[in-house]
Amino acid sequence: MASTATKRAGATEPGRYGSADIQVLEGVAHVRLRPGMYIGTTSSRGLHHLVYEVVDNSIDEAMAGHCDRIIVRLLKGGGVEVDDNGRGIPIKPIPKAKDRRPAVEVVLTTLNAGGKFGGDGYRISGGLHGVGVSVVNALSEKLVVQVMREGSTWTQTYARGKATTKLTKGKPSRKTGTIITFWPAPEIFVEGVEFDIRMLAERLQEHAFLTKGAAIQVRTDRELEDAVVSLMADPVRRLRLGAAARALVDENRGSKDKTLNVLAELLPPDGPRAVVRPFRLVH
Repeated sequence: MASTATKRAGATEPGRYGSADIQVLEGVAHVRLRPGMYIGTTSSRGLHHLVYEVVDNSIDEAMAGHCDRIIVRLLKGGGVEVDDNGRGIPIKPIPKAKDRRPAVEVVLTTLNAGGKFGGDGYRISGGLHGVGVSVVNALSEKLVVQVMREGSTWTQTYARGKATTKLTKGKPSRKTGTIITFWPAPEIFVEGVEFDIRMLAERLQEHAFLTKGAAIQVRTDRELEDAVVSLMADPVRRLRLGAAARALVDENRGSKDKTLNVLAELLPPDGPRAVVRPFRLVH
């Protein structure tokens, strides 16, 4: 007889409520059943929230002083790649834990698993604190993680929240970092699975303003869209200001607040052009 975890085979009569009506959803099954509880909505806003959750992990690495480059790339076919040069998600089994799977697999397939609940891994962190990446995995038809750590490149593939391959050791690497590439599950998102690069750029600009020393780039490999948006969270540089941007700076001249400039390099079909968007950050 099928388990009540997947099918209520012994459910009671309509209108009555008994123990046979209780369901236990294993792993991340509840995420797929009620995604709105984890990402707020299954609309376009929820779709883009998946990217923010992955980026939040990279931002945490930057805030901890271990990452200064984050690249978000929109791929042909609807995928998204988030690449950082942080420490890389740990690959060894968690010490003293009964679950002897690699730590990266536990993080990507288990709710409430992560390095942000205590200890010395992170002093400050954002996101959903142990829920985010596993939720992204559960709501993706495919996810591939690459970890550069301990002298090698490690790779594992997942489908809808479950590992489909073992963690495999690849080529030697002197670099460290994590690359997460995922393709959202189309049956989850009611408005489709196409990402808007401008929506992502606006949100990631906010991260750039607040994350000292981290360079965030948004790129796309998609057809008919040739753009590279570089978001720099560095002090004021020698940049060309457009009339509107200059007016904003002049209006706030003399303010005690620091002004941060973000250079967005857009490469449209008619050639490159630079647009500078100054923002004020209160300290």
